[in-house]
Amino acid sequence: MLRTFIALLASVLLVPAFAQEATLASSAAPTDDFQSLDQEVQALKKEVLDLNRELFVLEEELLFPANTQVAVFVSMDVGEFFALDSVTLKLDDKEVANYLYTDREAEALLKGGVHRVYIGNLKAGEHELIALFTGKGPHVRDYRRGATVKLEKGVGAKYIELKISDRASKAQPEFIVKQWE
Repeated sequence: MLRTFIALLASVLLVPAFAQEATLASSAAPTDDFQSLDQEVQALKKEVLDLNRELFVLEEELLFPANTQVAVFVSMDVGEFFALDSVTLKLDDKEVANYLYTDREAEALLKGGVHRVYIGNLKAGEHELIALFTGKGPHVRDYRRGATVKLEKGVGAKYIELKISDRASKAQPEFIVKQWE
């Protein structure tokens, strides 16, 4: 519905400008008029983009209020012992996210990037998060590993980081769950 409103707003703002441009094009108008019209159209486009950005932020705030929000992020460190293919998240035995990574996305994680794999609402109380990681482990073998954490959701947003790091002492990947307030 919000996207429909944005599209309608954009058409209401841009259609008169294009209609004016068409009438000017049919007459032998000076170049200055075209330039000023082009500047007006560009200004309208910028306003529509700014409005779209503000509406997106408002939509996020309405859909995911801070007092019930939970967000889960995936990050990687080094990556010599594990090449990430996918992550599946279950929250209280319900699958809430399943993400398949491209080579470029996995490479971005290795370079320090962080991916928000899930955002949602969660009522206060105790909950269980299960993360299943699939990829290639040591010796390029298929590797599937899970990490489970019990979390206490209070008032306020809850942020959880699923960090994949190398454990050099065992030549194995390590999956660490870190909770942020």
